[in-house]
Amino acid sequence: MTEDSDPDPIALIHLDEALLVVRKPAGLLSVPGRGPGNADCVAARVQRRVPDALIVHRLDMATSGLLLMARGAEMHRRLSRLFADRQVDKRYEAVVAGCPDAQAGEIDAPLICDWPNRPRQMIDAERGRPSLTRWRRLDGGDNGGSGDGAAGTSRLSLEPVTGRSHQLRVHLLSIGHPILGDELYAPPPWREAAPRLLLHACRLAFVHPARGEPVHFEDPAPF
Repeated sequence: MTEDSDPDPIALIHLDEALLVVRKPAGLLSVPGRGPGNADCVAARVQRRVPDALIVHRLDMATSGLLLMARGAEMHRRLSRLFADRQVDKRYEAVVAGCPDAQAGEIDAPLICDWPNRPRQMIDAERGRPSLTRWRRLDGGDNGGSGDGAAGTSRLSLEPVTGRSHQLRVHLLSIGHPILGDELYAPPPWREAAPRLLLHACRLAFVHPARGEPVHFEDPAPF
């Protein structure tokens, strides 16, 4: 299905009898937050056009990209089960500070809420929940710069094997490569190096819950 022409910034990427995929803009909540001032969100805007749409997973407010919604309670149950069983292939793209020594790697670091500083998360080997991220360099730069065109940065493809809150942001910070524009975790000057968090959900792939066939959706990073 072609992209929705509605001036509302929630672009409709795909719509069928069981599900829809939308492009979430950076700076908008996935679901309502606490208080009347945080009622505006992807779920509310989409439901004005597709009343039976239900959020299946979430993206951080600062993250843009593909968001999957179910149509009705039964499809929501089936799609939620796919996420719970880790049968959804999720890929993100990010621009990070510095340049990793390797072309690819894994970050295996348990995460827990940093309760006094919430919503921040932190690594805690004893109390944290198992969290795994796979990453791969997309640029061709060497250790002194970046093939991405910005001095001292690298462009990475990210696969969150688990789906913890702020997982990609905290994991990349932990290996010395914070995401540019990250107001919660990136130290200056990387926090000010971009007008937004340079993290985009660019791919979703799974078995369609009604048709039983593999489907995938892709959306290039806007940065």
